Amino acid sequence: MAIIALYSAATGLRALSQQLDVISNNIANANNNGFKASRANFEDLMYQYQQLPGAKNALEGTVPSGIATGYGTRINSTQLDMRSGSTIITGNDMDVVIDGDGFFQVKIPTDQGGLAYTRTGQFFANDQGDLVLNGSDGYKLEPPVNIPINATKVTIGPDGRVSATLTGNPTPQVVGQIQIARFPNPQGLIQIGGNLFTRSDASGAPALGNPGTEGTGKLKQGALEGSNVDPVKELVELIKTQRTFELNSQSIQAADQMLQQISNLRR
Repeated sequence: MAIIALYSAATGLRALSQQLDVISNNIANANNNGFKASRANFEDLMYQYQQLPGAKNALEGTVPSGIATGYGTRINSTQLDMRSGSTIITGNDMDVVIDGDGFFQVKIPTDQGGLAYTRTGQFFANDQGDLVLNGSDGYKLEPPVNIPINATKVTIGPDGRVSATLTGNPTPQVVGQIQIARFPNPQGLIQIGGNLFTRSDASGAPALGNPGTEGTGKLKQGALEGSNVDPVKELVELIKTQRTFELNSQSIQAADQMLQQISNLRR
């Protein structure tokens, strides 16, 4: 049985090492606007039964419980926490936060899926006046929104309408419409880095609509959504993971000592 203990404890060490990776990534992105934290979920592995519950005893009665030995644990999923982060007021006209459900949609290379989704509303106008995501690749908002070169002020309404005040004309003109995508199961989205997600069969197809309609959140200009990582919670989880890792290590040491004693019986 000490052999089973060795393997069970080893599965615990492997799973806890993966959990440590998840926690470390959360902490590293605590100041990353629009970042969504992940949580490692565990499940137990198969069991070996020496006696099944409900088996017949010598008197033809029913045994109330069985004798089982488990084979350890594993991580069965890393679950995204899609709760909104805190709102950070920036005062920048190109910063937008989604107050509620939904994602901004941006165009990415076809070999990566063609479209990606993000909660990070940091936008810039590129050299052509198109609104692009403030990332290393400058992906365009989809559907596209173009800001005229002679615009002196840009206003983004709660409903996603983008208006610009042009030189010599005090009346704002509508120049585009920001739309928001919602998914049946946003936790099924695939993380590809750059605060971007792509759809999967698990997430379902996106439903695109104007902000404030069909369950999507409204937009707020001049603000960003902060990371939803709770540093205190992550540090507590880090300590728990470390202590559990130590307990599994001690289990391996105890099993090793038992096997050593059994081996010494032959001497």
